[in-house]
Amino acid sequence: MNDYFGKKIDELKNKKLFLLDMDGTIYQENELFEGVIEFLEEIKSRGGKYIFITNNSSKSVFAYIEKLKSLGINADYDDFFTSTQATSLYLEKEHKSSKIYCQGTKSLVNELKENGYNITEKVEENIDVVLLGFDTELTSEKLRNTCEVLLQDVEYIATNPDLVCPVSFGYVPDCGSMATMIKNATGKYPKFIGKPEPTMINFVMNKYGFKKEETLVIGDRLYTDIMSAINAGVTSLCVLSGEATVNDITNGNIKPTFTLNHIKELLELLKQK
Repeated sequence: MNDYFGKKIDELKNKKLFLLDMDGTIYQENELFEGVIEFLEEIKSRGGKYIFITNNSSKSVFAYIEKLKSLGINADYDDFFTSTQATSLYLEKEHKSSKIYCQGTKSLVNELKENGYNITEKVEENIDVVLLGFDTELTSEKLRNTCEVLLQDVEYIATNPDLVCPVSFGYVPDCGSMATMIKNATGKYPKFIGKPEPTMINFVMNKYGFKKEETLVIGDRLYTDIMSAINAGVTSLCVLSGEATVNDITNGNIKPTFTLNHIKELLELLKQK
């Protein structure tokens, strides 16, 4: 079997760890793509493992569990690794005792507080870190506060660089676009923690004991999903069900190992004897 560009993809039958992006890869907003449930069942039946890795920091892991449940997928906490969790690892290492100003959803703020971090959403003195997340509850007051806090001598980080998030009618601005907007007002741009950094991939491989050659990253964005796989030195599969287009792949500098139209095509390969 060949991919979109005619490359043989038989080697994908040998993969054991499947790292799946979510938005644009297995669903679009509230619509699960065809073949996803069967694909996940096929991985399990082969003795493999799948983990959902997402840059979307607007929801907690528990919110994602409920979302997937509503789409017909049963999952638990250990089935996910998100940019929020990657950010938490970074904060644990660099800013365990710091005061952190967070512009993000209530879900993001609460998850960080539950992990023991000193989080504020107000303009205060002695703030050490500004954290920007994909904020689906964004207000002009939040933007004003963030710009004011950035006048202080702080480290500035963000959960993910995604420019857009796919929705039913197209796209809405994601964290990367919000960072650009804030840069236009303050001149400051954050360090991004999630994909394309290899942190999420490396963490999952190490946690479950899989080798690079056993691992496959599947996603719809070249500059996050596919680039994170490249940075981690593992095989990548771009699906054309989300943001990336054939033109992006053909004319861009980021090249996935393989390209398929959607997850169902990979399911068809795995089911071949």
